[in-house]
Amino acid sequence: MKRTRSILSVPGHQPKMHEKAAGSRADVVMLDLEDSVPLSEKASARQRAVDSVRRLEWPDKTVSCRINGVDTPFAHVDLVDLVAGAGDKINSIVVPKVDNAGDIHFVDRLLSGVESRMGIHRRIGIEASIESARGMAAIAEIARASGRITSLVFGIADYSASVGAPLISISGHGEQEDDIAAGHRWHFAMSRVVMTAKSVGIRAIDAPYGHFRDMPGLEKSARMSRHMGFDGKWAIHPDQIDTINAVFSPTKEELERARKVLAAYEQAQKEGRGAVAVDGRMVDQATIRLAEMTIVQSNK
Repeated sequence: MKRTRSILSVPGHQPKMHEKAAGSRADVVMLDLEDSVPLSEKASARQRAVDSVRRLEWPDKTVSCRINGVDTPFAHVDLVDLVAGAGDKINSIVVPKVDNAGDIHFVDRLLSGVESRMGIHRRIGIEASIESARGMAAIAEIARASGRITSLVFGIADYSASVGAPLISISGHGEQEDDIAAGHRWHFAMSRVVMTAKSVGIRAIDAPYGHFRDMPGLEKSARMSRHMGFDGKWAIHPDQIDTINAVFSPTKEELERARKVLAAYEQAQKEGRGAVAVDGRMVDQATIRLAEMTIVQSNK
């Protein structure tokens, strides 16, 4: 499975940005047909996204496209045109503002129909973006609504609006949190996304950090995400990619400790010892799994 540390969101109607994104260090490039595209450009964005997916080289990248919400007049034609035009090269469809399992069922059925008509024999994945109180309440049903679902995405801006939590920009956590609220006000929502995703074996992706010139703030936000269990984070500017990639990659110290833990455990097994300690800390099966996961992440 390819890494999804950084997901670069690019407006669908800006082909020059598509070219830059294709040459970027982002793990995933998401061509957006929703919020970043004005109403007057919806049709052109759709066609330009298809053209770019087909025309450009996407070396070692996952290519995704965010459609408009299923309650809009654009979602149906977005799906049909994207899959008919470039379905053999699109890895996943990001479905925004998912409120219930029915939203996913609609996308799943339509994808199946267009894939069949176009002779596409691999299944395009679905990424469900949770952006409302209703979606968060139904998140377990949403995560299990289709075998196509590869990840749950936390859409912090719209979620904030739905619960009436003041937000300065799309940034969210990392933004004056120590001054605004006692503790971390997004902890429950973020933990719920991670817990639900991991319970069904899919990935959890965090919202972007809106202040794209604020690298210390971005790093803080990304570290918070990673330590809560998220697998990656959206980026809204190419300058954010390296920071996000670095945070979501094991550090040298983490790798050294993981190797030490695994070596000590292997030696203990050979000697018939059930318990083992590394640097004064007991090592159990959970520690072993974390060490193995760290090694796997470093090799991707």
